[in-house]
Amino acid sequence: MKAKITKTYNILIRILIIVGTYGFLYKKLFVGRDLQHQYNLFISLLEKPGTKSLLAVVIILMLANWGLEAQKWRYMIGKIESISFFKSFQAVFTGSSVSFFTPNRTGEYFGRVFFLDRASHVQGILITILGSMSQLLITIITGTLSMLIFIPQFISGNSIFSGYIYFGFVFLIIAIDALLLFLLLNAQFLAVLREKLFRARLKKFRRHLAIFSDFRGRDMAYVILLSFLRYMIFTGQFVILLKLFSVPIPVFDAVIITSLVFFVLSIVPTVTLTELGIRDSASVYFFGLYFTQAGMMNDSIMIGVVSAATLLWVINLAVPAVIGTVFVFRLKFFRKNSDHA
Repeated sequence: MKAKITKTYNILIRILIIVGTYGFLYKKLFVGRDLQHQYNLFISLLEKPGTKSLLAVVIILMLANWGLEAQKWRYMIGKIESISFFKSFQAVFTGSSVSFFTPNRTGEYFGRVFFLDRASHVQGILITILGSMSQLLITIITGTLSMLIFIPQFISGNSIFSGYIYFGFVFLIIAIDALLLFLLLNAQFLAVLREKLFRARLKKFRRHLAIFSDFRGRDMAYVILLSFLRYMIFTGQFVILLKLFSVPIPVFDAVIITSLVFFVLSIVPTVTLTELGIRDSASVYFFGLYFTQAGMMNDSIMIGVVSAATLLWVINLAVPAVIGTVFVFRLKFFRKNSDHA
């Protein structure tokens, strides 16, 4: 009887995830939009020479992006359970589906760990958070360093960003980035904290935190490298899409501004449903500063920027979320052995 109830709950939760994912996608992509106009724009875009090739490259890069994330998660989760690359690939896509319901896509952690057969879900979540921290670190470092380049070039006439004050700001940014990198490379330090923070209480959670002691410097260096390669891929995707929508900007400048956009997205609390709007707003703001300074600001350029940002969101988040729903029925929310929870 208990097994039957558990199976029923598993099925109900899976159905709710699928319904929620498609409901959120439908609301964001279709509600309140001129579908005929969107369709005409898409058809006219496909008729441009080279469009299909560029779109194919962006889609292939999306698969490479999530492939690197699958390899990263497989490598990290291997500390508690050995899984195949294909299973890890399914898990990260399913996590993308679940993440549509939660702030800053935190549901991704839970969507992945329920693919595990034996290992602790709590430890799986902690490992997944550590992997996300490595991706966030790359976004922060590239974003803050890009800020140091962007400020003197595109925010002129402000004495705050000049002279010794600016060089002090540079030193502070580099010091913070170096400290964050050092801390992540020494992730086992998090296991030491459990002795300080959870001495007499939450003993079971202390046991889970011990997993961080398994991640040595070389492990985290590999994880950070994979995170950086992912970052290069989705930055490259944005640059390609800007070219696709005829936004006249050199590659180097596009990379700098794209890094600032991703940086803002990483520090502003969002849900996936609202992230597209924030992504568009951040893109318009930073690219607007650039083209205003260059004396090239016009509506067609901004439309191209927004279109590129929107299509990047669709390809990198919406499409994987849809793919992830295919694997939702492999999730196991309830297991017989509660010790693994």
